[in-house]
Amino acid sequence: MPTLILVRHGRSTANTEGLLAGWTPGVALDERGAAQAAELPGRLAELPLAEIVTSPLQRCQETIRPLLQARPELNPHTDERIGECHYGDWSGRKLAELKDEPLMEVVQAHPSAAAFPGGESMRAMQTRAAEAVREWNARVERDHGADAVYLMCSHGDIIKSLVADALGLHLDLFQRISVEPCSITAIRYTRMRPFLVRLGDTGDFTSLVPREEPPGDEAQVGGGAGAP
Repeated sequence: MPTLILVRHGRSTANTEGLLAGWTPGVALDERGAAQAAELPGRLAELPLAEIVTSPLQRCQETIRPLLQARPELNPHTDERIGECHYGDWSGRKLAELKDEPLMEVVQAHPSAAAFPGGESMRAMQTRAAEAVREWNARVERDHGADAVYLMCSHGDIIKSLVADALGLHLDLFQRISVEPCSITAIRYTRMRPFLVRLGDTGDFTSLVPREEPPGDEAQVGGGAGAP
């Protein structure tokens, strides 16, 4: 079965403003995010990509634009099932404010029980994304062969949930996974089991440098802004 390259969108204006974007319209890449996107074609230059699938949200569309310009033979497919989690009433709010919401403790410690007011549950988010991957795996294998490589451009929580699915981890453990903006995660699917062969690879170790203010022990909903 195919190998899936998961790319998280580049750093967005919501990331730098500390907002939980969700499906809020008009969330674009910031200057650094645009630079990250511009580097993506070079990072993936050796990979013979068979298909490109993307979330419909602007920040993902902008992230893959340079890659599509470098590979005009590829026509992107948009799939809403790999769009960001529907955070409902939390969308567009500051993450610093949401820390005091009782639901945040559930999101951190027991995400399989978390459902956002006016939005969706984290279980539903994972289910739709995993179903999309399974359908695209079958389609890519049918059209391009079992050794094909294809790419999905998506969001932090979606990618983390897909990694958890591939590893057979309960969703309650997915907050232990970290994927920075424009990082590359690769999962090779086989008939027996998936293999996680890359996780959150940016080629940059800046995020590992000790900070004046430690990042803390809570996972940032939506995925975080990456290295400062």
